[in-house]
Amino acid sequence: MRTVLIVGNWKMNKTASEATLFIRELNARVLAQPARVELVVAPPFTALESVRIALGASSPIQLGAQDLFWEDHGAYTGEVSAPMLKDLGCRYVIVGHSERRTLFGEQGDRIQKKIRAALNHGLRPILCIGETLAERDNGTTDNVLTQQLHDGLSGLTTEALSAVTIAYEPVWAIGTGKSATVEQAVAAHRTIRRVLAATASPAIADSTRILYGGSVTPQNIESLLASDQVDGALIGGACLQVESFATIATVASATRSIGV
Repeated sequence: MRTVLIVGNWKMNKTASEATLFIRELNARVLAQPARVELVVAPPFTALESVRIALGASSPIQLGAQDLFWEDHGAYTGEVSAPMLKDLGCRYVIVGHSERRTLFGEQGDRIQKKIRAALNHGLRPILCIGETLAERDNGTTDNVLTQQLHDGLSGLTTEALSAVTIAYEPVWAIGTGKSATVEQAVAAHRTIRRVLAATASPAIADSTRILYGGSVTPQNIESLLASDQVDGALIGGACLQVESFATIATVASATRSIGV
């Protein structure tokens, strides 16, 4: 069975000093109740080093980044490369988040170049895909997901694909407090697996972890994970408070540990 993955995307929140205090408290909670799931935090670039130090060597929480650039080095003012993230201890990196797509115009080949850069340096990319409300209302959700998967993953080897995680994040549910229903999430995840089976292989479709993201809370995480199609969550606002993030981790551990 695929191991559940819970990722906290801090977005543009928490200074380095705030991050240190947060991680110390979160670490204590997690170490007191060992999770049976994989936990990742993705702070802003400026807090990565502080979080790495605060986590220490014994923490089960892993470090992730929110983005990266596709070149290793060069005249790219303001960008951060995969080798830089790797050197800071990152294992995961989020790519193609809807905020990157809508606010910064990231699409197609740019997203795939970032995925390839991450894979080239041993980082595990989390590819975000999802439809807008207009696209859902128009009945084109499956087409949108298929195209975004193709744009991000086409041409990758089976070995490379095995290191990729997909995060289904309906754009209309991100930061709105309106989560997709379990039925909507499961249907989208099944579409993603069908596309992976057709374009890669049934084995890749079966082994790839697909997360749900979009107004995930301690109140809805159990129902989302009740389906074996949902392999975890990419969390925004609810990961910024120790209590809510720790509760989500605890509920996720209990849900899957009893074989739901």
